[in-house]
Amino acid sequence: MKPSIGRIVHYTLSQADADQINQRRKDFHESRSASNRTGFVGHTGNWAAEGDVFPAMLVRVWKEAQITVNAQVFLDGNDIFWATSRAEGNKPGTWAWPERV
Repeated sequence: MKPSIGRIVHYTLSQADADQINQRRKDFHESRSASNRTGFVGHTGNWAAEGDVFPAMLVRVWKEAQITVNAQVFLDGNDIFWATSRAEGNKPGTWAWPERV
């Protein structure tokens, strides 16, 4: 199958991805915006770890020597992660087509 915008794939978080996600969530929690009821909507959700797999929508396909994509990764929380220039694969930091069951 060829990647195209709007397709849903599975994205596996790398350690760097998880670190970025967790830092944003930590920053929001430590800002006390939620407990002070400021109305600010921040990054909240379950802790992310390397190897976690989430659904992602392809939003850009780059036609290079190796095709890479930009994807919006739907996390286990109220936020998303923007994964840029990612290759297809089966290791952290890559995307894959969902298995057919």
